[in-house]
Amino acid sequence: MAESPRRAAGRRLQLPLLCLLLQGATAILFAVFVRYNHETDAALWHWGNHSNADNEFYFRYPSFQDVHVMVFVGFGFLMAFLQRYGFSSLGFTFLLAAFALQWSTLIQGFLHTRHGSHICVGVESMINADFCAGAVLISFGAVLGKAGPAQLLLLALLETLLFGVNEFVLLSLLGVKDAGGSMTIHTFGAYFGLVLSRVLYRPQLEKSKHRQGSVYHSDLFAMIGTIFLWVFWPSFNSAPTTLGDGQHRTVLHTYYSLTASTLSTFALSALVGEHGRLDMVHIQNAALAGGVVVGTAGEMMLTPFGALAAGFLAGTVSTLGYKFFTPILEAKFKVQDTCGVHNLHGMPGVLGALLGVLVARLATHEAYGEGLDSVFPLIAAGQRTATSQAMHQLFGLLVTLMFASVGGGLGGLLLRLPFLDSPPDSQCYEDRVYWEVPGELEDEAQGPLRVEEPVTQA
Repeated sequence: MAESPRRAAGRRLQLPLLCLLLQGATAILFAVFVRYNHETDAALWHWGNHSNADNEFYFRYPSFQDVHVMVFVGFGFLMAFLQRYGFSSLGFTFLLAAFALQWSTLIQGFLHTRHGSHICVGVESMINADFCAGAVLISFGAVLGKAGPAQLLLLALLETLLFGVNEFVLLSLLGVKDAGGSMTIHTFGAYFGLVLSRVLYRPQLEKSKHRQGSVYHSDLFAMIGTIFLWVFWPSFNSAPTTLGDGQHRTVLHTYYSLTASTLSTFALSALVGEHGRLDMVHIQNAALAGGVVVGTAGEMMLTPFGALAAGFLAGTVSTLGYKFFTPILEAKFKVQDTCGVHNLHGMPGVLGALLGVLVARLATHEAYGEGLDSVFPLIAAGQRTATSQAMHQLFGLLVTLMFASVGGGLGGLLLRLPFLDSPPDSQCYEDRVYWEVPGELEDEAQGPLRVEEPVTQA
């Protein structure tokens, strides 16, 4: 049946009220708590008689630019593969990331950069906020096309909070090394999204199956996202690392790992594809797995060969996951993973965490020299052995999976609240539910768009 006036009125009010409420609350919190850090404040910087060339801005801003482009352009276009969901993929990415940047500045600030009663911000806090937005967008990929914008904003509100807590536990309390976020970003975001998708399982999603695929031009748009992510991923992994050899080493490892994952993806895609043909879904996603898998070990002495081997393995596992494991997830476990985040972020993220365990176990004073202090300060100080650091790395992975699973379950329950607007089963993956679409576009299978009243999920 056609859309009811009550439903239309609810949509008209729900998103604006939520946006204004969240923006108003964050603005008040910014006014009360957020201040410049010593590298941004005019009085504090010049009081120290520093040279402007020494300001952290000039060392960190190039990496920030790259990470920022990855979040808004890379992730947005990568998710634009659905034939009738391009506006929503790009637009909701824009909305979620913009809110997550503000909210994560507050959450991470209270946990990491608080001085007295104030949160001090600068270019490094901007980079860290982008990382949190990346985790939120990974989870968004798991439920792409199946949730409304108001639901997604509440998802970002909850996930940003839990992301900050998990990151604080791993990096500050456990002393885990995870500069590129194999655990804190990719594993957390993927399994948060997968559990969320399981709680929001739609048994009648077959009604929208005809929209779930791509068309030629939508795959080209998604490939633009892949290229942006692939090119800038070395900056993503190296942005928070210590300036100098550690950052240089991280870029090098990510660079080689991505090349290896690309070759393994092309090889496996042709091998398992029908008639030996390549699958664009594999190329768009699994080629990026090399960046995910070296997120934890990137700044460690992984070696260039180790980076190649890790990237090749990640590309292989990711491609096979898209081909064989994604259908099993839906059929056996009732997890409807729209973007396949389990294959691009979940499994490679876990592999990256385990790679970090192995490389940390092999850390020695002979291999790192005086650089051991910048990579493993607790080992250098004699407070931990390499074996102990490896066990902490492994425990960090388990903690991340726990936070992601619990958080995804809570998020699913939150998004199932009956007053929240969500697309009905027959109109998932459809832009016209939430957007004014130019032209007289008609659904090829069902004629002009008709929005049903949503059925309350049991």
